[in-house]
Amino acid sequence: MSTQLSSPSATPPAAPPPSGGLRGLLADWSSDQQAFKVSWGKTMMWIFLLSDTFVFSCFLTGYMSVRMATTVPWPNPSEVFALHVGGADIPLLLIAIMTFVLITSSGTMAMAVNFAYRRARRECALLMLVTALFGMLFVGMQAFEWTKLIVDEGVRPWSNPMGAAQFGSTFFMITGFHGLHVSCGVIYLLVVATRVLRGRYEATGNYQIVEIAGLYWHFVDLVWVFIFALFYLW
Repeated sequence: MSTQLSSPSATPPAAPPPSGGLRGLLADWSSDQQAFKVSWGKTMMWIFLLSDTFVFSCFLTGYMSVRMATTVPWPNPSEVFALHVGGADIPLLLIAIMTFVLITSSGTMAMAVNFAYRRARRECALLMLVTALFGMLFVGMQAFEWTKLIVDEGVRPWSNPMGAAQFGSTFFMITGFHGLHVSCGVIYLLVVATRVLRGRYEATGNYQIVEIAGLYWHFVDLVWVFIFALFYLW
């Protein structure tokens, strides 16, 4: 009876199917298995952004409810947020610059994602650093805006010499929460840009982390559009 030996070039046996139960779930999770052709990283970011959408929606809805319910006159945003330039008060000048900076950063972030998938890591990292710089500029202007209201105008979260007391609480809560998101986004972008520049993802060629960071940054920009429309223009 002869024994047949398999050749080295023979097709290897198929991998066993993953085990069920909790152990199988943990194995799939750790190996970054994809559901609906979407990676876990991108899926988790979408889930986080969805939950954050609910939080900002509650904040803005509460702000609109408080503003419509108060009997004390609400301060005029065009006057409160006017910037004194050349002997004249220009309404919403600083807010307009902040909006322009943040919207522009969304464009540089989109370009960074494009270069990432083309594996042009230096251009990608440079554009991410520019986006982070725009974010820092935005936070700096927001700090100037807060300082002006607190020091010069005397606005507090519990009081407001220009009208309804709820103005201060809603303003600091909403803009502060958004500013925290921008600050975290700047740190996130700096970390990812540094890793891209060092070639961290060059071996695998998987630059999807740049797209995931872009999703977060575009969300932050979109939220500011709603804050700008409902808080500063209304």
